[in-house]
Amino acid sequence: MTAQNELRLLPWSGPGGKPCYLSTDDRDGYMSRLADNIEAVQLGTANELLKRAAETLGDEQAGPEDVRLLAKDLTGALRDVLRVATSRGHLLAVSEPHRI
Repeated sequence: MTAQNELRLLPWSGPGGKPCYLSTDDRDGYMSRLADNIEAVQLGTANELLKRAAETLGDEQAGPEDVRLLAKDLTGALRDVLRVATSRGHLLAVSEPHRI
């Protein structure tokens, strides 16, 4: 059984937006690989949105609705990227607990 501080924060939310955690000793198991793949997709999406943001903000023809949609999409991507960073930070802390 995995200790409480070794639970992996998963890149999706549960009911009511609550965080989901994985308890496993197998970092190559199905759920770990699934989480890794979803994190990769989320990071790729954030990268594409960043490019879209530069284009939209540089476009003088972009209207308020375009900017509002972009802000909504960027907010979701930022939420995902923060979750990935938090999860990976926890994984690093568990794998290298004495490193300062």
